[in-house]
Amino acid sequence: MTKKRSIEKPLKSQIKAHKTVSGRNNKGRITSWHRGGCHKRLHREIDFKRKHTQGIVIGLEYDPNRSAHLARIFNPDTNKQNYILAPTNLRQGDVVRSNSTFCGLNNAHSKPLSRILTGTPIHNISLHQGDNGKLLRASGSHGHILKKTKNLAQIRLKSGQYRWVDIKAQATNGIVSNTEHRFIKLKKAGRARWLGHRPVVRGVAMNPIDHPHGGGEGKTSGGRPSVTPWGKPTKGATPQRLKKNVKI
Repeated sequence: MTKKRSIEKPLKSQIKAHKTVSGRNNKGRITSWHRGGCHKRLHREIDFKRKHTQGIVIGLEYDPNRSAHLARIFNPDTNKQNYILAPTNLRQGDVVRSNSTFCGLNNAHSKPLSRILTGTPIHNISLHQGDNGKLLRASGSHGHILKKTKNLAQIRLKSGQYRWVDIKAQATNGIVSNTEHRFIKLKKAGRARWLGHRPVVRGVAMNPIDHPHGGGEGKTSGGRPSVTPWGKPTKGATPQRLKKNVKI
């Protein structure tokens, strides 16, 4: 597990305001329910392309917008700093390179798939040459190269899916950090509200004016197939049942 080094403030040059839409579309109508009211966040600019980022790791930071940790990289040639996704076992003082030509097992080094050994764990995979990394960016994510051809490479993802990707596409060695993120328990309702998760109320617990499943004497199961608050089926159309004593 990668340990974070506590850094008081994020890089001012790599942050900007992050406005939440609370599940609403451009007309102000809720299209994604039970979202909103989260804590204020700052968006971090992360180099997913990994084309020029190289240098020395000066610290690991928490990112409120994702499950993985970030690594702050200082480039002594340009005297600039930026962020990348931190893999496991990355430590302060490690050297990180992009477009590496060495085919060994270099943690956090970015290189084309053609230069990565078969069977080694990789993450932040781009689909085409020069694109941003799109696959395997969440905490604990990693894939493996199974075989290579002249133009393509077959990758097995964490989900078990197999994908063919351009052999010239970029990927990063290692497993994404914070692998124990999935074991975190919120423990109280307030912590869920900090994350922007609003309460979910069952339709059968409402009044008839609020939901088609509401009302009834005592506890009821709704009395009809599951529907939305506007009466539309939520689990597909109901099956047609044959009536008894009907000759076919």
